[in-house]
Amino acid sequence: MPPRVSQSTSAHELAALIGPVEALPGPRYAGLARRVRELVTGGTLPPGSRLPAERELAAALGASRVTVASAYRRLRDDGFAVTRHGSGTVTELPRAGAGWGPPTTDPTVLDLGHAAPEAAAQLLPAYEQALARLPAHAAQHGYASTGLPELRAAIAERFTARGLPTDADQVVVTAGTGDATAVVLDALLQPGDRVLVEHPTYPGAIGLVTAAGGRCVPAPVDAADPDALVESVHLVARQSNPRLAFLMPDFSNPTGARLSAAGRRRLGATLWQQGVLTVADEVTAELHLDDGPLPPFAAGLPDAATVTVGGLSKAVWGGLRIGWLRTDAALAGRLGAALNRRQLSVGVLDQLAATTVIRQLDAVLEQRRETLRQRRAVLLEELARRLPDWSAPCPGGGLSVWCRLPPGSSSAALAAAAAPRGLVLAEGSLFGTGEAFDDHLRLPFTLPPEQLRAAVGLLAQVDTELRERPSGAGRPARAATVV
Repeated sequence: MPPRVSQSTSAHELAALIGPVEALPGPRYAGLARRVRELVTGGTLPPGSRLPAERELAAALGASRVTVASAYRRLRDDGFAVTRHGSGTVTELPRAGAGWGPPTTDPTVLDLGHAAPEAAAQLLPAYEQALARLPAHAAQHGYASTGLPELRAAIAERFTARGLPTDADQVVVTAGTGDATAVVLDALLQPGDRVLVEHPTYPGAIGLVTAAGGRCVPAPVDAADPDALVESVHLVARQSNPRLAFLMPDFSNPTGARLSAAGRRRLGATLWQQGVLTVADEVTAELHLDDGPLPPFAAGLPDAATVTVGGLSKAVWGGLRIGWLRTDAALAGRLGAALNRRQLSVGVLDQLAATTVIRQLDAVLEQRRETLRQRRAVLLEELARRLPDWSAPCPGGGLSVWCRLPPGSSSAALAAAAAPRGLVLAEGSLFGTGEAFDDHLRLPFTLPPEQLRAAVGLLAQVDTELRERPSGAGRPARAATVV
């Protein structure tokens, strides 16, 4: 459904934003359409903006009405505008699907929509050990309400070794990092509460906030200057009075931005002083590929200032549904009680395997980092060779590259056109709170090298076809969901 009309843009205002029509590249109507698309994807013309009448814009630009009409037709064909009775032509963003689905299990599909590596080599031996220890637990009821004591102790020891002294009673075991985040939001948010989030941010976090009745308040992230987030968060927190903040201090998804040691200290202190509880997602914190480790975000802050969430999905395997949250003991007890109202326990066998894996996590991470370095190099090399006009900054860690597309390109259009080819993409607007970032695409480097090469090859073909498609050829077919 087209967005509700939120504002009108006069012909002279839009002409000023477009600039001299003679300077637009390519056929004049196509260049005009590309320029309007840039304004939409950049947020200057947000979805729901009413465009001026064709005749008025043509006069303001000094162009023919045919040129403007053809440009508007191109915008409609590509999904960036819709004509509505009584409202004229209104901007919108194309959508590749109604939601962000789970990773596909189809082996014929190349999935660049999800950052999910295969299992670490240590996983199967850990389950073998877990099976050997299971009989001792099978004689009991099998419920571990906040986690097996030995697993909570192992997690606490890991935090302590990283510079954040932790006791086992400060830890609650959950069914993954997302489950830990959901527990915090469900327990602490009231309908209408604001949650400060990085912008862009992980789509799952946006969905969890919305499901809990909260409202996301964005603070811009600049991967080239990660510590600029400190000032933007300070301003946003003062203006919006959020209840919580959801942040990824290390290799933020999708930008790959990483706060410095000084930056995270300043940001943590700023939020604590303003009475904002920070949920710090550390699922990729130890996937540093270039520089070394940094202190946990919560280090040096009162335990009650932060809830740190993490898990094993990225370092070990997505199928090992073990996550955790860490905070002060009193809040951990409250959050553990909230978890118990939803589920009595996480699977004991998984917890036993996770205990073994966590105690050898340094070896797991060393191998994982080396694999990711190699795959990151393959992805960046292929992008430079096949899509040289894309901007693909090299992230210092994490699992993906946040690409900026050339002017006029649309990640939503790419995702919709790639799906029938067996290539799954996650359009950039999924990572924003207001349909921004259609001019970006997140590309994980978690697939094996040969699959990465094949995926980028398909992506380059789709990109070329979209650029060469004539006006009026029709917008890409929309997929039902991104899977």
